[in-house]
Amino acid sequence: MSAPDASGRLSLPRAAWTVARRDFTAILFSRAFIFFLLGPLFPVAVMALAGGVGAQVQSEAAAANVGIAMPGGELDAMLAARNELANRIGPAVPPMIALERLEPGERFDPRAVLESREGSLAGIVTGTLAAPELTATEGRAARWQGMIGLIAANAAEGGSRPVPPVSTRIVATSGASQNTARLHTAQGGQLLLFLLIMLLASMVLSNLVEEKGNKIIEILAAAIPMDAVFVGKLFAMLGISAVGIAVWGTTGFAILAAGGVSLADYANPGVGWPMFFCLFAVYFGMGYLLLGSIFLAIGSLATTVREVQTLSMPATMFQIIVFFLASLAVTDRNGWMEAAAILFPLSSPFAMVARAAMDEALWPHVLALAWQALCVAIFVRVGSNLFRRRVMKSGPQGAKRESLFSRLGNALFSRGSSGTA
Repeated sequence: MSAPDASGRLSLPRAAWTVARRDFTAILFSRAFIFFLLGPLFPVAVMALAGGVGAQVQSEAAAANVGIAMPGGELDAMLAARNELANRIGPAVPPMIALERLEPGERFDPRAVLESREGSLAGIVTGTLAAPELTATEGRAARWQGMIGLIAANAAEGGSRPVPPVSTRIVATSGASQNTARLHTAQGGQLLLFLLIMLLASMVLSNLVEEKGNKIIEILAAAIPMDAVFVGKLFAMLGISAVGIAVWGTTGFAILAAGGVSLADYANPGVGWPMFFCLFAVYFGMGYLLLGSIFLAIGSLATTVREVQTLSMPATMFQIIVFFLASLAVTDRNGWMEAAAILFPLSSPFAMVARAAMDEALWPHVLALAWQALCVAIFVRVGSNLFRRRVMKSGPQGAKRESLFSRLGNALFSRGSSGTA
């Protein structure tokens, strides 16, 4: 490591390492870190319960029967033809039930029955085999019209229409299925990366509030360069996030393996699973540093927990907008939208994770990582300069106390004016 300079202060790399090690150790061995690790269990449990309830509700809503109100012989012929077609076609044929066996000349009002009767009845077939009539809502009528006609035609012919047997040849995969599976992997990778960064990067907003309140920041400023405080705290939080992801990932893989789920059940990404996981980890680090440097710089201007809470919502909305930009890029492969998402630093990690799942080429990742590393260096430098210039002025200034947004605006305008000058 570098030795202290002539003034007795630690050099920037050694000071940053000291701050990072101090913060990392303090958080890692605190009791709050246990709750940090347990935090994702609550949304996962809520999502599992919501998924189970939603599946049950959907299954109940999907139970829709078609009633038949015809003379007895035609009703039986319709049911027999329906069962025969269901054996050949499968679930595309709607379930049918005998609703009413009409006597010759008897009238039946299907509209009144549908509007007043409770249960799973979604449509009623009346008329004759030669001229069936389907009463249902607009969507269900459009979906079932052709099938009802086919059933009535088979019923009129006594179900004796010959159907040639169809032989099949099974292949392991196809171009369409592979592209679809890779698209799902790309979307899943983007969603997981977004959730991890949104969960972890927002923590740096409140990283400096306590130390600014108890004057620890003044002691650090007297001993080490202020830039080192910024860089050290940012990388300490990245290290804590990496530990959390390692624990969550190991637990998740163990649960999936115990349930018989393996990577062989999913389509192989374009770059392969080992390289995909490596790129995912690197892009997480890049995305975390890019967003974290912005959040830490803005959070350093806050002096109270209330101000940090005020910043949380805009920060979350900002991350969602970036995620939507990268998600749209998946549907525009090799187009201008994907190029824009890759060039925009904050969405570049999300866009490149999707590209790793869709494309086999590795050279775009080399260029993208070089670009992201440059942007990380710029963001960290700009953020540390803002932190160094403004963090010591966040308290009361005589009888006047600036608001958070006034400090943020003054910092931005002063930087712009200095650049112009």
